[in-house]
Amino acid sequence: MAVKLIAFNDFHGNLESPGMLTVPDPANPGKTIKVNAGGVDYLAAWVKSLRDKSPNTVVVSAGDLIGASPLVSGLFHDEPTIEAMNLLGLDINAVGNHEFDDGQAELLRMQNGGCKPGSATTCQNGGKFVGAKFKFLAANVQKPDGGTLFPAYEIKKYGNIPVAFIGMTLKGTPEIVSPTGLQGLNFKDEADTVNQLIPKLKQQGVAAVVVVVHEGGYQSGSFNDCNGVSGPIVDIVGKLDKAVGLVVTGHTHQAYNCVIDGRRVTSAKNYGQLFTEIDFKLDPATKGFVPGSIQAANRLVGQDIAPRAEVTSLIKIYQSLVASIANRVVGQAAGALTRGVNAAGESTLGDVIADSQLAAGREQGAVAAFMNPGGIRADIAPAAGGGVSYQQIYTVQPFGNTMMTMTLTGQQIDQLLEQQWSNPTQPKILQVSAGFSYEWSQSAPAGNKVDISSIKINGVAIDPQAAYRVQVNNFIAGGGDGFTVLTKGGNRVGGVVDVNALEDYFQTRPMVAVPQLNRIIQRP
Repeated sequence: MAVKLIAFNDFHGNLESPGMLTVPDPANPGKTIKVNAGGVDYLAAWVKSLRDKSPNTVVVSAGDLIGASPLVSGLFHDEPTIEAMNLLGLDINAVGNHEFDDGQAELLRMQNGGCKPGSATTCQNGGKFVGAKFKFLAANVQKPDGGTLFPAYEIKKYGNIPVAFIGMTLKGTPEIVSPTGLQGLNFKDEADTVNQLIPKLKQQGVAAVVVVVHEGGYQSGSFNDCNGVSGPIVDIVGKLDKAVGLVVTGHTHQAYNCVIDGRRVTSAKNYGQLFTEIDFKLDPATKGFVPGSIQAANRLVGQDIAPRAEVTSLIKIYQSLVASIANRVVGQAAGALTRGVNAAGESTLGDVIADSQLAAGREQGAVAAFMNPGGIRADIAPAAGGGVSYQQIYTVQPFGNTMMTMTLTGQQIDQLLEQQWSNPTQPKILQVSAGFSYEWSQSAPAGNKVDISSIKINGVAIDPQAAYRVQVNNFIAGGGDGFTVLTKGGNRVGGVVDVNALEDYFQTRPMVAVPQLNRIIQRP
């Protein structure tokens, strides 16, 4: 029995194509070319073209389907993405960390439907929102009563052969999502969760198991390579029960096509520019996978196909609704502002965002601002003449985080900077506002990276015992990204939404300059 599985991951509400993608040149594999790729109406067309040829087809997403989305989806609480995926024919979405950005109640609304209370931009398509026609799965997200927030798995039958699809998010979700949205939830180990489910599945006659998990890895090759694969997924796969023959992954925004510990392991990058076409066969005698039958290839979502008309129509509805907001010019920039960091971890866009947040906190006495790099989702490339649109700044900061001013001691500021290496293999270098500077050592051990005597505010070294007002967003204020010292900040005062702070910053300046990268200094 032949089955086709179509997979993608980390879509993040990219209904429109995010732009060009660098791919191997078909005419010369040693070179690369840039092509237009993505757009959910094109993705839907590719899915339909494959499904029409294969009666046993299942379509899965490995998480972060929504959250951190562009304005055309994000302004409408990602209802447009759910509606587009209903038209595309998505069957399963393993819940990712970004599905929790607005809390578990809002995530349940995505599945079950209904308008968002108190919102003027909900239910804009015909006055209603029916929710997802596909299944959210979250096997390792446990509620206080011991049950799971969403079903742990879905069993689909091909002929008379059942196949189980187990869906999970990464166990580290509490470290990267605002704690207020996760209250009462426990995120369990991915491999342990799968292995505990296998006996129950075997009792139901299941011998073939597919894991769809929002966790992943890294590799150095092209889309279908597996060069030097590393990352959490390697350990997870190595611990999985042998009933699992296929693992569809995400989270790292990487593309790879691997065999790890004898199992096929795939990821299709992000933003709907690639999908993975997976074919496997089931043995009628054992009801398991036919050995060696699982084949996979990452495919380009090229625009050399007619887009699905009904999906295009849906996109146009929301493009029309958002146009006047999206195209409004908020200010001018003297040049490109990018997320790309120098050796010390500083970026021009990070500097500007931190400066905007400091400006928003000055009335509350803020003397420094800190911005987590993971919250900066896109670059700003101004139009001719320097114009920057609201759509651009929204795409940069789509989470709707609010500003928080708090008091820290100089010692706590030093501790905050040390926590940038709470995960030494994946440091998170905070972007800092003008007037704040410090030095860190590349060779020093985690916990002792920063020279406290180098930390200065407006050229004056901080006093470890003195109190300073600082500005951060509510995500890291609650301990997100491992910055737990911020939970101890005193005299906390809430402020404006981050994107509004950035808009105000642009509007109150005739031209936003491209900052020099000299606030953070790296030493050997």
